[in-house]
Amino acid sequence: MKFLDQAKIYIRSGNGGGGAVSFRREKYIEYGGPDGGDGGRGGDVWIEAVDGLNTLIDYRYQQHFKAETGVHGMGRNRHGANGADVVLRVPVGTQVLSEDKQQVIADMATSGQRIRLLKGGNGGFGNTHFKGPINQAPKFANPGLDGEEAWIWLRLKLIADVGLVGLPNAGKSTFLAAASAAKPKIADYPFTTLQPNLGVVDLSLGERFVLADIPGLIEGASEGAGLGVRFLGHVERTAVLIHLVDATQEDVAGAWATVRQELQAYGEGIAEKSEILVLNKVDALDEETRAAKAAELEAAAGIKPRLASGVSGEGVTDLLREAFRRVRRQRGEIVEAEDAEALESPADPDGWTP
Repeated sequence: MKFLDQAKIYIRSGNGGGGAVSFRREKYIEYGGPDGGDGGRGGDVWIEAVDGLNTLIDYRYQQHFKAETGVHGMGRNRHGANGADVVLRVPVGTQVLSEDKQQVIADMATSGQRIRLLKGGNGGFGNTHFKGPINQAPKFANPGLDGEEAWIWLRLKLIADVGLVGLPNAGKSTFLAAASAAKPKIADYPFTTLQPNLGVVDLSLGERFVLADIPGLIEGASEGAGLGVRFLGHVERTAVLIHLVDATQEDVAGAWATVRQELQAYGEGIAEKSEILVLNKVDALDEETRAAKAAELEAAAGIKPRLASGVSGEGVTDLLREAFRRVRRQRGEIVEAEDAEALESPADPDGWTP
């Protein structure tokens, strides 16, 4: 299935049905009087977040959604039927934006969330409503009210706990494949990943979270270079970022600085998220080169990087446990005492301490 995270669609609620002008005419009933029924209400336009969807591809081939018009009222005080509603079913994490993308109309962040975007027009009153001692035979009725219409944007921001960022060919897809059961495309050329990939990391029964692999950033991405920063919206909801730096390239400090600059240029609080800096692909380096690259990266970033390799699996489990610990801390699920205990190393190799 093709991944689509943005779609522009037209929505319109239904018009209300018109009221009826009718008079009761039956044999032996001399003064029947007005009996025109009311029109039915026009259908509403709703949006609902559902599980099982991870793309907006359904809105690529159909862009117009119109609710039904209410049925007109009829004689014998018969009320017109209400028009059927339209329900837009979207993945969890979808935002509804105005046509100019300046206003967030709705944020579908939880499964089952349901919001009415447009209200259908009310049905008109039949002539029964207007009878009285002065006007006992009204020959008029109300028309139904018109529905509402709008062009809106649907923008999907994937729901993930941890996001992978880095330059193209930093090893993000390989790391995702090593950390989860996901099978992203892996190749030895830049921009292998053209769309975000999700994987569920299952470390143990109580250690499970969602990891998102975001297509690589390059210098000038905030100005549209490469794939730009379009897909960075998918890490806005993450609690932690794992920043992978390719250890086999010459300038690891420059690689780190390039991505950090683009994150800050994008804004939306991404640059302020908790970040785990990782020197990746260390399986291709000897011990001396590892130490030199790590020292260079630490001098530039101001924090000590972790060493890992998605190919050999070195350091991957410890890195994922650290990411999960930070996710829990961001959610407020662990207190400082537990946090400090998690950082302590057991004195005994078997894990036993007196």
